[in-house]
Amino acid sequence: MTAARQLGLDFGGRPIFARDHYLRAACNAAAHDWVLRWPDWPAPALALYGPARSGKSHLAHIWAEIAGARIVDADDLTLESVAEYAGAPVALERAERVAQPRALLHLYNLQREARTHLLLLSRTAPARWPHDLPDLTSRLQAAPAVAIDQPDDALFGPLLVKLAADRQLSMPPEVVHYLTQRLERTFEAAETVVSAIDRAALGDKRAVTVPLAGQVTRELRGE
Repeated sequence: MTAARQLGLDFGGRPIFARDHYLRAACNAAAHDWVLRWPDWPAPALALYGPARSGKSHLAHIWAEIAGARIVDADDLTLESVAEYAGAPVALERAERVAQPRALLHLYNLQREARTHLLLLSRTAPARWPHDLPDLTSRLQAAPAVAIDQPDDALFGPLLVKLAADRQLSMPPEVVHYLTQRLERTFEAAETVVSAIDRAALGDKRAVTVPLAGQVTRELRGE
């Protein structure tokens, strides 16, 4: 094993968030279609929630392009910063982790007054977010909350190919077939194995083959 692999270095590129690169499937069709319905939303906010690596950030970037929205991380939303973001479309990532829920309530109210919108992205449904503000609860209940589920068989193969392409890595069909027969159907499992294959291929200067994929999957299982 090379030093690069021992150190776990990741040479991968950034995800491609272009609209035509989004893989619409049964598990995410509702979320995707709600984003494209903008500005015809029935409330000032729309909440999208789903597991890690499920494409929520991709949808945020698609909406940002359509609506001219600003993408904000939960850590950056505070009572002091609300005024900086309010008045124009905002996509709030990791919304369930806002440290000051009153800041989110204030932002919601300002967006409603300005007749603009707020896209909330999280791993859990808004009803499960930890806060004790009845006014925030009522506002979140009024907003559509759309789930993204784990990928099905039809999506999993194309997902592996896309994740590899994001890293400028070619994933041959036989490798895709091998992996789809062995991996758990989760977005995180797909991201983990593609990242590991990328590190192995680059670190050891090997082509992406079934033997390499087999070696990587065995290592991930601790075999």
